[in-house]
Amino acid sequence: MRPRARTVLTAANGTTAAGLLIAKLTGSTIKRGPGGILIAEGYRFRKPPASCFTIGSVIITKRSAEWLLDPRRERLLAHETRHADQYAVLGPLFWPAYWIACGWSITLTTSFGVRNYFEKRAGLADGNYPEFEPLRPWIQRVLRRS
Repeated sequence: MRPRARTVLTAANGTTAAGLLIAKLTGSTIKRGPGGILIAEGYRFRKPPASCFTIGSVIITKRSAEWLLDPRRERLLAHETRHADQYAVLGPLFWPAYWIACGWSITLTTSFGVRNYFEKRAGLADGNYPEFEPLRPWIQRVLRRS
């Protein structure tokens, strides 16, 4: 998605405002990133455990913006930017859709990312997720019976 379109859509659907509100409430500092992305650095809560997560066009990270913008993390930045694209399309509906996809993935495997449609579309390897995890034994038994 073009950066300008993503910026306009996530602003219009309110998800960037939600990301900025969470950043402000958690004492994070906002910096500009590439392509209209905003980076909220210094997130101080334990949840979620990931080093960064995205809400609207705001990537919220426990680390510094410089850490995320380092060329060695180009793929992680691209992964989070793809999530911003998903917010542009779904708006606030992204949240329930994402959590349903997490539930589906955890039901089938022990990972909320491996079978999660949104994480797969954002690039599992780019987001530092395993690309494969075996199905849970009970799912394997069900599949063998059918």
